[in-house]
Amino acid sequence: MIDISLIMLGAGSSTRFGLPVKKQWLRSGDTPLWLKATRNISSNYNFKEIIVVSNECEYMSKFATNIKFIQGGATRQESLKNALNHINSDYVMVSDIARVDISQALIKRLIDNANLADCIVPVLKVSDTVAYGSEYINRDELKRIQTPQLSKTAVLKKALNSDKIYTDDSSAIAATCGKVWYIAGDERARKLTYKDDLKLINLDPPSSDIFCGNGFDVHAFCDGDHLNLGGVNIEFDRAFKAHSDGDVAIHALCDAILGAASAPDIGQLFPDNDMKFKGIDSKILLERSVDFIRSIGFEIVNVDLTIICEKPKISPYKDEMAQTLASVMGISRFRVNIKATTSEKLGFTGRSEGVAVIANANLKYFDWTRI
Repeated sequence: MIDISLIMLGAGSSTRFGLPVKKQWLRSGDTPLWLKATRNISSNYNFKEIIVVSNECEYMSKFATNIKFIQGGATRQESLKNALNHINSDYVMVSDIARVDISQALIKRLIDNANLADCIVPVLKVSDTVAYGSEYINRDELKRIQTPQLSKTAVLKKALNSDKIYTDDSSAIAATCGKVWYIAGDERARKLTYKDDLKLINLDPPSSDIFCGNGFDVHAFCDGDHLNLGGVNIEFDRAFKAHSDGDVAIHALCDAILGAASAPDIGQLFPDNDMKFKGIDSKILLERSVDFIRSIGFEIVNVDLTIICEKPKISPYKDEMAQTLASVMGISRFRVNIKATTSEKLGFTGRSEGVAVIANANLKYFDWTRI
């Protein structure tokens, strides 16, 4: 058995995918695609090291303990170089998380041919007539390059030590006079690039589970002449004491949404010791929180907020709050509920010293089968 580590590249922004969710976070059952693709390959060989390159390393670590997560770079090449810094095996197999159906036979062909070159590459033939501009090209000379590719680690590291950008490992190794060996690829190893590609790969639909999260926040009053609450400006004889605009309802709502996705809380994502959030409109924080949970594969089902205070009177503003929050989150007004109550003169809210808010949010997986 030869000494091989596995690198799965998944730090892309999925800009060509055309959906709010990153393709690596689509779910098959409960499993995100990046994990399904990694398990699929790693189940076929005893790899020395398994590395996933991502821009959501902390969040990904909740899903697996036998994988090392490495921060991605601005390009595929930077991401790969970051991962290679943690590899000391003789060989490295590199694949894209966007290829979720790599067969055992393809993995075996790569490994069986490892000693024939510096890089072993699966390729597919081109069956259609091909033209470049007005010139027709001999299709027998064309190859569709796939991953995973198996390379000698030292050779790949040296090949990537360049300012030139390569789109795959084999082109980098070939450019530095390394030997590349082609093997038969596999149509099943199709890369998921555009949303229509989902119709061409064999995936189970996402689970229909509902995920519930709650949030709670309080803010004390200070001198001022208005409150920002539920995204609405309310004239009042005091203001909220806060680092941001103090919108306690939105802060609780952000935590509920993030909590339902088992994501970092608002204090971690938008720390109150960071001056770039000083005085920020909390609707921006809500928009960013919603963008984040959508990018990792969730949709909002509904949200429900309870505002607890003696003053100001909330009833005249509830509908405007619901409309505003629904607009920011990109969901229908029906899915946002605002309630208000007092604490019967008890505690700091009963003494009119501030406002407390309880928020609940329900999420579900993005259903890619509907596109």
